Formats: sequence, structure tokens, C-alpha cells
Amino acid sequence: MNATDWIARSLALLKPAAKPPAVTPDAPRPMAERLRATLRREPEALTPSALRRLLAQLQAVVDPHVSEAEAGRRAQQVMAWYGTATAAERRDLWLLLVEQFAPDADEVRAAREHYDAVHGTPEQGAAEIRLRSAFVSPRTRMLQRFAVDPQGLHFLVDLRAELLPQLKSERRLQPLDAELAALFSTWFDLPFLELRRISWDSPASLIEKLIKYEAVHDIRSWADVKNRLDSDRRCYGFFHPRMPNEPLIFVEVALIDHLAGGIGPLLDEQAAVHDIGKATTAIFYSISNTQTGLRGVSFGDSLIKRVVETLRAEFPKLKQFATLSPIPGFRAWLTKNAGGMLARMPDKARAELGRALGTKAPEAEHVLAATERVLTLEEKSPARQFLLRCAAEYLGRELDQGRPLDPVARFHLGNGARVERLNWAGDPSPKGLKQSCGLMVNYLYDLRRLDKHRAMTVAGRIPLSSEVERLLL
Repeated sequence: MNATDWIARSLALLKPAAKPPAVTPDAPRPMAERLRATLRREPEALTPSALRRLLAQLQAVVDPHVSEAEAGRRAQQVMAWYGTATAAERRDLWLLLVEQFAPDADEVRAAREHYDAVHGTPEQGAAEIRLRSAFVSPRTRMLQRFAVDPQGLHFLVDLRAELLPQLKSERRLQPLDAELAALFSTWFDLPFLELRRISWDSPASLIEKLIKYEAVHDIRSWADVKNRLDSDRRCYGFFHPRMPNEPLIFVEVALIDHLAGGIGPLLDEQAAVHDIGKATTAIFYSISNTQTGLRGVSFGDSLIKRVVETLRAEFPKLKQFATLSPIPGFRAWLTKNAGGMLARMPDKARAELGRALGTKAPEAEHVLAATERVLTLEEKSPARQFLLRCAAEYLGRELDQGRPLDPVARFHLGNGARVERLNWAGDPSPKGLKQSCGLMVNYLYDLRRLDKHRAMTVAGRIPLSSEVERLLL
């Protein structure tokens, strides 16, 4: 050390020590800091040494020098560890994937600057390729290698299902979720899916999954299942070759000769079997997604189209394709908007409603009280008519960012259906009364007007039958 260096060092020692940056006691340490540490802090799950071992295993999976088969074997070891890990330990793995396997920021910046510099020149194509390559993270390549294992795809779907509820409280995990969603949208694209009929002759394990995943009308017994799979019914599901025994989504269909107005007759185990040779109408009465981890990957529109094609080939006499659907958001909407709907009524109609409700000037609380006894309201009751009008307004005019407010309406109308008919007491079950005052709706798939109706919905104009239009206030 020369004199100049010695003097500089001495002067530095005389300066007051810089205060360390303030750290919020509850702020989580970044993974990079935890990997350099010696001791674990509360509430961290894995110790620094365990983190380093797990990181080494993950790096071995993504090692570009090993074959895909060897990478799949290494991924299998990580999956085995994951299967025995606690929820907190799994979260540490997610954070490792996010923070340690992100795109190289310097490479992305350099590639972007080069692309901007050569934009509009013959070198633009090569610059675009470089930029695209820079955005492909090691995390993407790792997830692809997990999918090499026969069980890897199912593992990743289940992993995302665990991940989704944590995104609001842990924003650091969002890149991992986005990457999984992007990969799933490719891996589960329609050309890779198989449409299969689920029947009473299907394996018991598959029928048990039908019971487990039914999300619209709970299956009560094996007799209930048998009724839904009888000769006048059809049930179809989409399957992926890597998940051959797991339906990704399934639809239940009744083959009858009229537009169904209530779910009771369709679920009646004692009802006579319809003559399918005389069936003119296919009623889609339940559509259920089964894999939470595939949220955001749309199968439903493709499923309905494929099922319609399949049914038309098997039953040429079918002329009408419609749903019998719940209105899950109606009662909650009515609770907030009953007063506004009352204010829009003509004075005469409002006075008639007041008399029916036992009050001179009906208010929102009177209407909401009437919803507790909807099954007792007579057909010509002003209260019943008012609730039907409210439902028509909800389905026909209520939008959220230009899209139908009700989630089921958003799905069917987005696929080109129209609101065909409202059905009073269509679902008198406790669930139906709680969600929609017992109301159900038919969405009609007019095969000649699907594109027209879809365009109307995109433009914010909900396609309605004349019967429903007449109910609007």
C-alpha cells in the first residue's frame, strides 16, 4: 500500500459510518439476499442452505447441456420434493423461479436498443429475432422441461391452482403465473384436445370425477348420475393426451322436444326417458370447468361448437340448440339497484306494485322482502312482473367495461347466443333462490346468426328475443 492509498483509507475511517437503508421489519427479503445469508429469519420456510440446494436442482433441470430426457428426470426429482413440501416451502420454490430465472435485463435492454436502432432497415428482422430471444426466460425453458415428464403437465396445472389465490397478497409471483398461463394457452389449444363422450359405461373413476367437478347443479347420488347419462342425455368432455383421465371441461345435454323452462324435470330421476328419435331440441344445462389451474384458458366456446356438430351428425332432426342457465349475479345486483329500478317505473305501474306489496309507496326494502317468497307469487302478480323486468334489465343492459355483467351471460353471448327467454321458478333450489330469486334463462344458439349476435355483443348491444325486449323498462 502506497502513501496515497494509506491516507485515503485513513480519512475514510474518520468519516461517520453511513446509515444502513431503513428496512421494514415485516418486509420479505429478496431471494438473492436469502441465498447469500447464513441464518433463516422468521417467517421464512427454507434455510439459506436448503434454498441453495433447491436452486442447484432447478439449475440442473434447465442446464442446456443435458438432453430433454435427462432434464425431465431431474424435473421429476424436484416434483418429488414438491410433493412432500409444506405450503410455505412450495412458496419459496415459486419465488426462486420468479427471481432467479427471469430474463436477462441487460440482454433485453441491449436487444431493444439494437432493434430501435435498425428499425426500418434490412437488419430489422434479425434484430426482432434477437429481441424475442432475449425475452425468453430460463424460467420458460424450465417449465417446458417439467412438461417432458408424463406427469409434468398435470403437476404444472396443479401448481398454478395453488399459486392463483396468492397473487393478490404476493405480487412478486405474478410473472410466474403469467408465464404458466401463456404456456397453457399453447399446450391446451384446440388441435391438441380430444372430445369424448362420458357415458354410464365409462370407467367408474371418470364418472366419480363428473360428480366431483359438477359446478352448476350438484350431483346428489349415483341414481342422479345415471339419470344424467341416460339414453336421452349426452355428456361430453375435452381431454388432453397428457391428462387422459382428467376432463378439462364437460357439458351435460338433454335431448327433448321443447325449450326447457325449469331444471327440475331435467334432474327428475323418476321422469320418463324421452324418445330421442323425436328430439328437436338440445338443452345445454350444465357446463363445468374442472381445472382451477387452467383459469383464463377458454375451452367452453370450442366445446359447445364441437358438441353441436357431433349432435347434428348423430341426430339430424335437431333444430334448436339452447341452454337452461342460472343467473348467478342477479340477486346481488337487485339488492343494490332495486331502488333505481323502482324510480324508473311509470307512476301507475308503481302504484299497482305498491298495492301488491301492501304499501302505498313501494321502496327497495319492500321489493327485497318479496324476494323471500317468490315461489308464492302468482303469475299475474305485479311483484313477479317487476322481478322479471329487473332480470331483463340485468341481462339486457348491464355492462362492465363493455361486456355483459353476468358471468354466464358473458360466456354465452360472447359465443354468439342471444337471450331468448326468462323462466320463473326455473331453479327453486336454495342455491337458485339465493343467486337469482329462482329465475333461469335460455340462451339460444341460432346457428345462422352466431356471427351477428357476437358482433352485437362486442359493440355493447345485447341480442335479445322480442319476448325479453318487451320486459325492458
